[in-house]
Amino acid sequence: MSNTPHELAEDFPDKVDLIHTLKEKDAHFAKLFDEYHEINGAVHRAETDIEPTDDLHLTEMRKQRMHLKDEIAHILNHQEDA
Repeated sequence: MSNTPHELAEDFPDKVDLIHTLKEKDAHFAKLFDEYHEINGAVHRAETDIEPTDDLHLTEMRKQRMHLKDEIAHILNHQEDA
């Protein structure tokens, strides 16, 4: 695991296998996963002052991360129903 908070495997521990499967078989999910991983890392670097940014930009990045996580959660929950 990573030291970066909000990793998907930590936030959805019961869906780790499903996440792995979807990353391999669903191009849209894989793209969302990669975008989430990228923005989550950027937020973490900003929050820890590795790559400081202004408050407005940090807020926008957090909103983007939240939106991506909502989309990912929707897909994961929909897959369970299928």
